[in-house]
Amino acid sequence: MSTRVDLCYGRVLTPGAVLYSAPSKRRIETDVMRLLMSDYEVNLVNDSMQEFYVRFYGPAETPFAGGVWKIHVELPDQYPFKSPSIGFMNKIFHPNIDELSGSVCLDVINQTWSPMFDMINIFEVFLPQLLRYPNPNDPLNGEAAALLMRHPKEYDAKVKEYVSRFATKEAADAAAGKDEDEDEDAEMSDIGSISEDDA
Repeated sequence: MSTRVDLCYGRVLTPGAVLYSAPSKRRIETDVMRLLMSDYEVNLVNDSMQEFYVRFYGPAETPFAGGVWKIHVELPDQYPFKSPSIGFMNKIFHPNIDELSGSVCLDVINQTWSPMFDMINIFEVFLPQLLRYPNPNDPLNGEAAALLMRHPKEYDAKVKEYVSRFATKEAADAAAGKDEDEDEDAEMSDIGSISEDDA
């Protein structure tokens, strides 16, 4: 098998990797354009199609209803073959979302990332389902998981408290404007997360 050196990045590429990047770039552009043309509020970071924020609304008929979150999305060069990294920028109280970093693993909703999924799926299906059906058996937030299992009404009350304190439009806007030091502390999962529901 022959190899080539990518002069831009100094990487050694196999023939498959050379073919791999062009379709991935097209797929990134297609998925992000679909998201930009949708009803979702999307803000690109430095005009990059691989890093952006999406405004996500808590699903109706859940304790998250009325909440507004700013979701940070990073698409790897290998997207859609590698899942996006997704994180809640403002606080949320949920068993499957790390309270400090905001990271979410797509697998917590018993879905394995597939190239068949796109960004619209994340915001219309994955994140709303995650908020509707938390999985306390696979927690990133042990306190939320324990409260949900032992005292569901107290869990709902704490979720609503977080929504009123941290998930307002103003809080979401402020969360996206964090300085770089805070962003470094809020590392996101490589496996991604999910976000957004039509409110």
